[in-house]
Amino acid sequence: MDTTHDTLIKPTLLAVDDTADNLALLNDLLSKQYKVKLANSGAKALKIAAAAPPPDLILLDIMMPGMDGYEVCRQLKLQAATRDIPVIFLTACADAEAERAGLEAGAVDYVTKPFNPPVLLARVKTHLALKAQADFLRDKSAFLEAEVDKRTREIRAIQDVTIHTLASLAETRDSETGNHIRRTQFYVKALARRLCEHPGLAAILTPRYIEMLFKSAPLHDIGKVGIPDSILLKPGRLSPEEFEIMKTHTTLGRQAIEHAEQLLGMQVDFLSMSKDIAQSHQEKWDGSGYPQQLAGDAIPLSARLMALADVYDALISRRVYKEGMPHQQAAGIIAQGRGSHFDPDVVDAFFQIEQTFIAIAQRYLDSDRDLQAKAAQQ
Repeated sequence: MDTTHDTLIKPTLLAVDDTADNLALLNDLLSKQYKVKLANSGAKALKIAAAAPPPDLILLDIMMPGMDGYEVCRQLKLQAATRDIPVIFLTACADAEAERAGLEAGAVDYVTKPFNPPVLLARVKTHLALKAQADFLRDKSAFLEAEVDKRTREIRAIQDVTIHTLASLAETRDSETGNHIRRTQFYVKALARRLCEHPGLAAILTPRYIEMLFKSAPLHDIGKVGIPDSILLKPGRLSPEEFEIMKTHTTLGRQAIEHAEQLLGMQVDFLSMSKDIAQSHQEKWDGSGYPQQLAGDAIPLSARLMALADVYDALISRRVYKEGMPHQQAAGIIAQGRGSHFDPDVVDAFFQIEQTFIAIAQRYLDSDRDLQAKAAQQ
């Protein structure tokens, strides 16, 4: 008879006892149904249990020299590789206090010597079945968690692609290149990270908030899709009437995102922040901005961050019709706007991370090819 297959599928038991006769007795009883490993000390038991593959169940004596069974059990439960192995205490200690201590140490059962062989076999079989069920549920849970993580990453990727696609549609209609989206996205993230240590802003600027800010930033000018080309692409100064129309891109942006939310039938965190940025990034700290003439802290923080990022990028960026301004000159204009155009705290953060802004601008620099492509679109 070929027993190879049977041996492969037999559960493995580890019997631990400092008495050789007891180990021999357990081996004779258990080896007919299980693969049996033997250990005559607590230290040896821990070594065998930690080796791959681990045993499926451990029969553990309590009264052993050196390390007793309680300590062995506690050590097993501390290690991720062994904490789920069921332990049955098999001992001559028959008092209730010893049994209580064994169960508190992490054992699943407690059998006193001399044991009844059929009863011991029945208990081993029961706990192996329970372990098999627990392993199945644990593996299933891990699989489901992996699937949820995979789907979540897929949804986030789809969101990111959708955001950048929509933002790119707006960018194709005016004089800015797609790099403007990337630069302002990283500017606001850098500002938020700097300000997350600010006593008055730390509670708001959580990692989750900064993640949503980074995701939302590209939609700040989505409302420009509703502005006529004759105004949006005009190289010179706009007339008062034209400027009033241009100003509507803020409310048009909010309305577009609100419409998207209505289609979804639910509120989404990054879309809520996108609405604030789209509508309020042209507001000014002193209340002279648009469209609502909000002032100070009434302006959403996300929009205050974008206000500085957007202006800075407009100043330093090359356009089809103009050269970019040097950083120091742009920084001077930002400084002049502290407390009037911009939130003073945001301006202070900007000057603390100037080199980061310069690095971002260099990383996503508009090349001659970018500008030629933009000119061809117009």
